[in-house]
Amino acid sequence: MSNQLLKGKKGIIFGALDEKSIAWKTALACHAQGAQLVLTNAPVALRMGEINKLAEAVNAPVIGADVVNMDDLKNLFTESIKHFGGGIDFILHSIGMSLNVRKGKHYTEIDYGFNQKTLDISAMSLHRVLRTAFEMDALNEWGSVVALTYIAAQRVFPDYNEMADAKALLESITRSFGYHYGVKKKVRINTISQSPTRTTAGSGVKGFDGFISYAEKMSPLGNASAEDCANYCVTMFSDMTKMVTMQNLFHDGGFSYTGVTNAVIEQMEK
Repeated sequence: MSNQLLKGKKGIIFGALDEKSIAWKTALACHAQGAQLVLTNAPVALRMGEINKLAEAVNAPVIGADVVNMDDLKNLFTESIKHFGGGIDFILHSIGMSLNVRKGKHYTEIDYGFNQKTLDISAMSLHRVLRTAFEMDALNEWGSVVALTYIAAQRVFPDYNEMADAKALLESITRSFGYHYGVKKKVRINTISQSPTRTTAGSGVKGFDGFISYAEKMSPLGNASAEDCANYCVTMFSDMTKMVTMQNLFHDGGFSYTGVTNAVIEQMEK
């Protein structure tokens, strides 16, 4: 059901890869709530062609941008402002990539060159996006930026590998830049810590199927779906959350504050 929570608002969605991705679902939800959109992803992702289906569904242009390339980001914001005929109201940062995970490197034996690229793409990319918007004065007053994260930034999940470090850095950037952007223009910046979700990227983590089942048993409400996360993003982009900033917001069915559940105990006693 649409309440037109985002009517008149304009936003950029980073990272919509395919129909499984949270960014994809968020774009659909924002469009349904009345927002105008620009979609963007890395050139290698654009070559897959999937994003064009989404662009047609939400009536949005696709502007490619490498998130570690400042010139690409400046072009993205320039073209987006031109397309919208004015400033931007919200941004979704849904970007993550680990070369060490892809290459099967154990956390204790990571390749540091790969690690630098992981941190640059998965975390520092948020700083680059925010810095570009900040310097270009691209975001409107009371704008909202959301980046997707995971509880491995606070707790140990061995197979999440170096991505845990990247998410911790991402959350730190959210707080630090959130202060500066809040002072400058009342822009709010938050992270949403989502349940393990069956996205193309998430499914690449070792032991994912077993863990998603465990998380389901550990969450009083069960795991939050990608659609649920998309709806939460909509509320964060809306004027209903104008005073929320610099927060890491758990969206995980209660997993983050649950010590143990009867379902897990029963499973262990079998």
